Amino acid sequence: MRIDINADLGEGFGPWTMGDDAALLEVVTSGNLACGFHAGDPPIMRRTVAVAKARGVDIGAHVGFPDRQGFGRRPMQVEIPELAAMVIYQLGALDGIARSLGARMTHMSFHGALGNMAAADRELALPLLEAVAAFDPRLTILTSASPAIEGAAATLGLPAAISFLADRAYGDDGLLVPRRLPGAVIHDRAQVLDRVLRLLREGCVVTASGARLPARARSILVHGDTAGAVELARAIRGAILAEGGEVAPLSRAEDKSSLSPQTETLLAGPIAPRLA
Repeated sequence: MRIDINADLGEGFGPWTMGDDAALLEVVTSGNLACGFHAGDPPIMRRTVAVAKARGVDIGAHVGFPDRQGFGRRPMQVEIPELAAMVIYQLGALDGIARSLGARMTHMSFHGALGNMAAADRELALPLLEAVAAFDPRLTILTSASPAIEGAAATLGLPAAISFLADRAYGDDGLLVPRRLPGAVIHDRAQVLDRVLRLLREGCVVTASGARLPARARSILVHGDTAGAVELARAIRGAILAEGGEVAPLSRAEDKSSLSPQTETLLAGPIAPRLA
């Protein structure tokens, strides 16, 4: 078992920072960097890329709404062509900084409200991933389980990898429970670690209603802005190693299947033509 640990990084602006990126980059194997819209600025992006490169951590773009005050967690009504251009703009910003430092961008993920909206709506996911494919079809789409995003990636021939959000509650549909609802974010470290172990040992996640849902992941996410994120990342890494697994960057993690079980089932049925 080879699995990646990823974290959202570079989530600051000017002299204000969120989380301990330097410490996290000693533990995680992939980083999702804010690209200046929901957080981040050029100096922060450049510093984070430089440290990630030095430590052999994969570099990915964390693309969100232009919403610094709301940290990208507020839904915005933006026309799809404009939103697709924003996706390309953010990818280009990080890619340019990475290239200037002799590094390369390996993946991308959607942040906050944009990610939740795309995950629930294939009519939004497809044009956004078309923008990614137009920029660089080699980029891996790192996403929580989502038939909309995974199906669009499959339609476009983009590589996709499932990220397990151990500190977020899942609904029975396999999507994340919205943050506005009670219990959507799990703060108890023991409970988070129990969920990681259940994923590693049993290949499932227990949803907010108590149902057991099959789950498959190539990566486990630690939110860098969460209190105790560094200690949690270390504990998750320790749990993987204790289970006989190996921690490796996303670009080198084992790829037995890029799709979640729910998406594999849906793509085999009548939903597939609607994604084409």
